[in-house]
Amino acid sequence: MAVTVRVFTSSGKPASGKRVSVSFDGFSRGMASGSTDSNGRCTFDNDPGNGKVYVDGKEVFKGRLSGEVPIHL
Repeated sequence: MAVTVRVFTSSGKPASGKRVSVSFDGFSRGMASGSTDSNGRCTFDNDPGNGKVYVDGKEVFKGRLSGEVPIHL
């Protein structure tokens, strides 16, 4: 399975070129990073789980990371 973070601007449009990191709870899960595409999506090849999402270094979400996680800046 994969986890996709989808980032939107304050006006509701997809935010491209944003640096996204996910940090999963648990010592063996670790952290992964990438950048959003033109649709505001950044996909990680990780199993769902609890963790945090960071956009451009700022924590923006804490909770269940599963499927598509929408982030509104």
